[in-house]
Amino acid sequence: VFQLIGSLECYFTNGTEKVRFVERQIYNRQEYLMFDSDVGHYVGFTPYGERNAKRANSNPEWMDDMRTAVDTYCRYNYEVFRPFSVERR
Repeated sequence: VFQLIGSLECYFTNGTEKVRFVERQIYNRQEYLMFDSDVGHYVGFTPYGERNAKRANSNPEWMDDMRTAVDTYCRYNYEVFRPFSVERR
């Protein structure tokens, strides 16, 4: 059995004042590729991940999209999930 997982995560500190976007790629319980908006580029953890990180980092249009995901993905969806997460008692 093979398992491939792609994960998109948003970390919010003090509402939307400090937002961090993280994309993780995992194959068979081993993370091989990660993008962190605080770092600003992809990091590979295996030889396969390093090749993919180099390819993605060399594409300026793709990297612009990933760097703006903090706004287009995290902050945009914050208002949708806020009533269920922040304002919940």
